Amino acid sequence: MGFAHFFIFMVYEMVNPAQTYREKMLELLEPIFEAEGMELVELECLRGKPRWVVRIYIDKDGGVTIDDCAEISSQVGDLLTVYDIPPGPYTLEVSSPGLDRPLARDRDFVKYRGYEIKIRLGEELEGRRNFRGTLKDYIEDRGEKLLVLDVEGKQYRIPRDSVLKANLQYEF
Repeated sequence: MGFAHFFIFMVYEMVNPAQTYREKMLELLEPIFEAEGMELVELECLRGKPRWVVRIYIDKDGGVTIDDCAEISSQVGDLLTVYDIPPGPYTLEVSSPGLDRPLARDRDFVKYRGYEIKIRLGEELEGRRNFRGTLKDYIEDRGEKLLVLDVEGKQYRIPRDSVLKANLQYEF
């Protein structure tokens, strides 16, 4: 690797270490979830004071039990400790996604078409950052992935890259 590439990687890691650690964790941990027949719904790596917080949401057919969470927690904790990711002390939280399941991957947006969702954007779209409506479709148009969201009869085409956070909204 040339000096320029090394320098760019180092600058990125200094600017956004949580994202770098998250990507490394996803790479290391995915085989554990596959072997256990579980789906990794979301993995968050957050810098807290005085320690990191690693939050993992898992799911499987028939639902997740406390024993499932304990088993995954044990395996994940061992692996993170061996690789020292994130470095230093951390708190590991493993749970089911709950009723307000996060939508983080392309397959989530495909799977939950027709459901009520809540979205927070990184930049405004038509003067708003927060949307709540029915996910009508998830499409690709001219190389751009878009969520088609119906909010009280008005259709929005929301660029996937603009979405900071998306969750299912449970109807009581």
